Amino acid sequence: MTAQPQSKTCVVAGHICLDIIPPLVGEGDFAATFRPGRLLETGPAVMATGGPVSNTGLALQKLGINTRLMGKVGQDMFGQVILNLIKAADEQLVGGMRIIPGEASSYTVILNPPRTDRIFLHCAGANDTFGAADVDYELLRQSDLFHFGYPPLMKRMYQNDGAELCQTFKQAKATGVTTSLDLAMPDPSAPSGQVDWSIILKQTLTYVDLFVPSIEEILMMLYPDIFQEVTAQTRPITPALASTIADDLLSMGVRILLLKAGDLGLYLRTADEATLAGMGRACPRDLARWANRELWSTVFTVEVVGTTGAGDATIAGFLAAFLRDMPPTAGATMAAAVGACNVEAADAVSGIRSWTETLARVEAGWSRQAVDFSDPGWYFDETRQLWLGPHDALRDCH
Repeated sequence: MTAQPQSKTCVVAGHICLDIIPPLVGEGDFAATFRPGRLLETGPAVMATGGPVSNTGLALQKLGINTRLMGKVGQDMFGQVILNLIKAADEQLVGGMRIIPGEASSYTVILNPPRTDRIFLHCAGANDTFGAADVDYELLRQSDLFHFGYPPLMKRMYQNDGAELCQTFKQAKATGVTTSLDLAMPDPSAPSGQVDWSIILKQTLTYVDLFVPSIEEILMMLYPDIFQEVTAQTRPITPALASTIADDLLSMGVRILLLKAGDLGLYLRTADEATLAGMGRACPRDLARWANRELWSTVFTVEVVGTTGAGDATIAGFLAAFLRDMPPTAGATMAAAVGACNVEAADAVSGIRSWTETLARVEAGWSRQAVDFSDPGWYFDETRQLWLGPHDALRDCH
């Protein structure tokens, strides 16, 4: 799985925030003691950037991809902390960030008591006012790939049937850049969960080349009845289910689909060669090996420390392989590999290794978790350690 030399560039845009994590100390029943008047002792707070701009962007940079970040923060103390944390990783990353006087920067206070589900106190801040005009399209004209993440957590992006999101991708596509979109799970009880995501996606996906959501997000947005069955654990997530979803999404205009499925792995499906040809500057040189592919990669075996940012890291691994013009089998493998490295650390970025280290780990025979799919037409390729589906045109020769 030799990587091709790469010089392609990527812009990562969308949601960004500051995570403030006060470690709770002691052995008390915290679930019962979060009440008015109660004093809970904490340790020194951990501060880290969060959201796909930070998580996917910083991971891509660590993987050796020339990356710029494009998010929106206020001219306030939290905004300055966000910028300083990014600069500490790489000074050049902040070139596309917007600093807006009078707006609050987004932050999340994460309370993580022992033996209790986490509690999030979130301020959307400047993410809610991010619109199509906040994208630097001149920077996109100088870049190869534009990745945008978490529109369900950005109010202007889902209001008015997603007009701003659609306009963002329409204008981005006009620059000749290859476009990529990630989602986030809407809150069913919040405004983002009340909008008609089928309308938003149908009008936006025609301008999206790479679509990289989780399968649960798509089920919630487009197939609510199936989502309820999966949530209730009365219907499993299977390659056959992913394949049905892929048929619909490719018909909406998506050229390459990556569905993240947590500890089950990930599903990759691609359009035909003629459709792939319109992908923009990051288009693969060998379209034949990318056309009409259907793959499923299981996860690599690791000791899980934390899952924060695992999906964002998985996307970074896939995009890094794609920008290196590697074949889809390698793209799926490296997506799973970078996602696995991520969960070996508690935060979203520190577990990410360099591209060379990650590739060497895979080529040294890193084991994967075994999954036995009984779906008709799927078989396991021992050489590539991937499941190949019935829609995979080259599974017998590539």
